[in-house]
Amino acid sequence: MIKTILISQVPLPYSKIGSWTTLYKNYLEEDHKIDYIVCPKTQITFAGINYTFANVTFFQKVRHKFFRKKNLQYFQALNKIILPNQKYIIQVVDNYGMIKPLHDYLTSIGVIKNCYIQFFYHGFSPYMQLNSGSNFYELIDELIVLTNDSYKQFKKVINVLPCHFSILHNGINTGKFKTISISDKENLKRKLGFEDKKVFIWCSQDRPKKGLHIVLEAWRKLYETQKNIVFLVIGSEREQNISGVKFLGRISNEDLPQYYQASDCYLFPTLCQEGFGLSLIEALHCGNYCIASAMGGVPEVLQHGKLGKLIENPHFVMEWVEAINSFLNDKPEISKIQEELYSIESWRNGMNIIIEEAKSRLEKNI
Repeated sequence: MIKTILISQVPLPYSKIGSWTTLYKNYLEEDHKIDYIVCPKTQITFAGINYTFANVTFFQKVRHKFFRKKNLQYFQALNKIILPNQKYIIQVVDNYGMIKPLHDYLTSIGVIKNCYIQFFYHGFSPYMQLNSGSNFYELIDELIVLTNDSYKQFKKVINVLPCHFSILHNGINTGKFKTISISDKENLKRKLGFEDKKVFIWCSQDRPKKGLHIVLEAWRKLYETQKNIVFLVIGSEREQNISGVKFLGRISNEDLPQYYQASDCYLFPTLCQEGFGLSLIEALHCGNYCIASAMGGVPEVLQHGKLGKLIENPHFVMEWVEAINSFLNDKPEISKIQEELYSIESWRNGMNIIIEEAKSRLEKNI
């Protein structure tokens, strides 16, 4: 029987916020096809999964830094799992630097033909550098990306792509992130102190590439004429006093849905080639109209404008001012999305199909 191994450079479950670790947490708590996890030691483990811990010591970090001995602790952990006549699917997430050493290790112990390497990529733009003289895309068997537009970008930019491709959209818990009735929304606004206001919301890490400074500048201009609005900023600890803006800092995942559900419009002003955007689909499922930068995978997520407004030039403040004013004045219809769209159930089913197809290829030595 073919076994599936997930290699993670962070302990799983992961105690901090992270998009792909959240996806795997939701996946591994239900019906899944992962047999082993190789990761740094963790006190809490997922039930029904065999763990092998990578001993990430200070000495290992020194060897990595000064002697370029990459990822030895992970291969030592793999040694405890891999058997000569067994076949394995090995999953790596977003860690390009793992692939060449992993390929060399599997070759050195004579099992590379029994292994199928899947690389899960949560960005958008392709990895461009050659990896120690070898084409990265020749060292993996399959690349899994978030959107069809990302796949198109790979085809456009990378000359040689011999690996298989799959597309797996991000997914969220649609039982938590869901639209509520108009009366429940009004009651929630009243409870949170936003009664009779149009509520806008932003939720991300406060880094320049996330574009908060752009929409704050737009907000200052808007608030000169629009007073019956409020802007909730989640994830930022700024101590600024801006009229109509409430900096709420970090909100737990348990409490987050009520802020989306109390809001009317989600602002997603990313200034980078965003892979997908979990917060964007959380807001969509909670009934928000979305105004977002037309960058990276975002247009595909919003079905190229069907599910919200795309800002073609997101670095221009006035485009945000105009889009927000249009939302306030024109009251565009908010498209109702299907519950299964971008759900964790769809993600789980997609992951299981990807693993089963990989097993079929490995069995047939395709």
